[in-house]
Amino acid sequence: MSTIHSCDEHGFFTTEKCPVCESIGAHIISSERRMRLSKFMSGALRHFPSDADLELDKRGWTAYDALVESVLHRYSWSTPEQVAGVIATDPKGRYERDAGRARATYGHSVAVDLEPRDTSVPARLYHGTAPGNRTAILQEGLKPMSRQAVHLSGTESEARTVGQRHAAEPIVLTVDSRSMVNDGHQIAKRGRGIYTTDTVPPEYITEGNGN
Repeated sequence: MSTIHSCDEHGFFTTEKCPVCESIGAHIISSERRMRLSKFMSGALRHFPSDADLELDKRGWTAYDALVESVLHRYSWSTPEQVAGVIATDPKGRYERDAGRARATYGHSVAVDLEPRDTSVPARLYHGTAPGNRTAILQEGLKPMSRQAVHLSGTESEARTVGQRHAAEPIVLTVDSRSMVNDGHQIAKRGRGIYTTDTVPPEYITEGNGN
């Protein structure tokens, strides 16, 4: 993750200069501290809200001020502006802030019911995983496991990056998402380049680029 800066006129940015006016801007948080805050926030909003003294509603929303208070309690060096910057600039769109509330956009293991979104789904989606999972997935399909939904990537490179969390040399499986949607399966876009679905039956999965 990159360092976050803020432009008085155009808000937060993670490039060397404001992409609109090229101002250097004010330093908000270093890349190392940004990662620490983001890991805590994503964990609190996805997996352990009660441990962070947060209450999620059925759609996964919590009071934004409560989230800020939780972060500041956990990290004495943090500031409300840093929390806002992390949410606004997350490269994968992990967070959503609206009308005094905030939530994680995907990845939950706690019970939430994210509303469906009317967004177009690419003809193919991708899933990166460890080579040892190949046989089971091709035979049984993709299942949510510890999460509430199966997570798919919009590009092969993004899927490979996800797969590297599980293996140094991951494999990338291709999902025929067009056929899934045509057959009545629901796929929703969450965040930037992340798509979720209940399960992916094996008949929609191939190894390689799907051609």
